[in-house]
Amino acid sequence: MESTTQKRRKKDPVDDQRLIALYMDSVVSNNMEPKNVYLFCKENAIQESDFYIHFGSIRALKEAIWIQFFDHAVATMQMDQAYATYSNRDKLLTLYFTLFELFTLNRSYILFQFEGHQNALKNGSTLKGMRSRFKEFIETMLDSTTDTTCENSWTKVSKPVLAEGYWVNFLMVLKFWIEDTSKGFEKTDVLIEKSINTAMDLTHSQPLERLLDLGKFLWKENRN
Repeated sequence: MESTTQKRRKKDPVDDQRLIALYMDSVVSNNMEPKNVYLFCKENAIQESDFYIHFGSIRALKEAIWIQFFDHAVATMQMDQAYATYSNRDKLLTLYFTLFELFTLNRSYILFQFEGHQNALKNGSTLKGMRSRFKEFIETMLDSTTDTTCENSWTKVSKPVLAEGYWVNFLMVLKFWIEDTSKGFEKTDVLIEKSINTAMDLTHSQPLERLLDLGKFLWKENRN
């Protein structure tokens, strides 16, 4: 006999957003990932064929979650009419803070994804789509800069190389946030500001002061 929940779910439209929400809820509630598409669909009273209209696999759905995080963060930023006037530094800071606010709202899911998977961030298979979005954002930001000092500093370094460097920086902050136990993740906020300042100053070829400041912070945190 079908439960009331199953009957209600069958009436709901099946789309990307709903599948993502159901999947994340399933993972957090059960403390495990569905073993396959069939079991996930059965749990949520969804036709398996409806799932495949939107995603080719569970892995594709997991990748879409991170893309959704990034797209939502960028859309939120761009709703601010003043965004177009932001400096590159402020654009990056806003992106990071907006992303990590979203991550905090979904921390249980994210922690599960990386728990016991030491190479998950390094390999980054489910982050592949987000990585592409992130690097496109950086390259577009560099293309639109009116800062000639910055422009001269990366004439010898290609924008894709710089974008990859910023991505590595993002992964460093993400790893720190995953392990951060400070109130309100205030230490992650400090690291975001220091790492973005360092990255921007490296781009402007003025790295020493910021680099030392970042190094002192990381050294202090590693000792605690």
